Amino acid sequence: MTKGACLCGTVRYEIDGPFHAMLHCHCSMCRKFHGSAFATAAVAPLSGFRWLAGEHAIRASCASRHRSFCTTCGSATPLLAPERQFALVHAGSLEGDLGIAPEFHQFVRFKAPWYTITDSLPQFEEWPPPSQAPVVSRPAVPPREGVTQGSCLCGDVAFELDGPPLRMMNCHCSRCRRGRSAAHATNVFVALDTFRWVRGDAQVASYRVPEARRFTVAFCTRCGGAAPRLSPEHGFAVVPAGTLDTDPGVRPEAHIFTASRASWFPITGDLPQYAELPPQA
Repeated sequence: MTKGACLCGTVRYEIDGPFHAMLHCHCSMCRKFHGSAFATAAVAPLSGFRWLAGEHAIRASCASRHRSFCTTCGSATPLLAPERQFALVHAGSLEGDLGIAPEFHQFVRFKAPWYTITDSLPQFEEWPPPSQAPVVSRPAVPPREGVTQGSCLCGDVAFELDGPPLRMMNCHCSRCRRGRSAAHATNVFVALDTFRWVRGDAQVASYRVPEARRFTVAFCTRCGGAAPRLSPEHGFAVVPAGTLDTDPGVRPEAHIFTASRASWFPITGDLPQYAELPPQA
């Protein structure tokens, strides 16, 4: 039995039975929706899936009929496909050992320029064979010198950053995994005076974890896509890297809170790893 929930705990469900497959998807739609470098999906038989609570809080994304989210915290919620008798769940929202590990990367031709795949899993430019389905992606945004551009999944929310960000980190804490419904979050930190909304800031909602000192997520209320969070008291903005449309010119510096990483996601590559926060953070 595997249980899953959104960040705020309103939406809860369980899955009885083994998962059929697990994969990492790098398509631009997944990156925008989750705000992360990639999404990780697990596929289970529909017969073993049960909602426990919170169906009333789920909203379909305006940008994709295959995506939905919790209206309180913005976490991605499962996709049920009765015609194919499976449930697709976002692995970052699941608890415990899943009894399966990711098998491949798909849509790597749409991979974020700031993310490097360092594991040895098979990689497919688009769908893995023999799958044949339409390819849906966000139109490319022309780069502008000295400016990094970003937007939500539906494009209603857009923003710009002037100059290089302060830093970029991969965070494996359980809140980031559940908030992004992904293996980990990749966050970009920028000085507040270099950040500006282009449009749609009134459409951004935020959710603060009550028991946390400072953990908050932001999302577009129409599409459920991740959005930046401003922190005037600290003088910076936290931007989910998956929302970026153009290359910020920086790369992740480290993996943090690795003591909380998902059991199904081994960390590879040579970036520094910290069990919690890095020194002097």
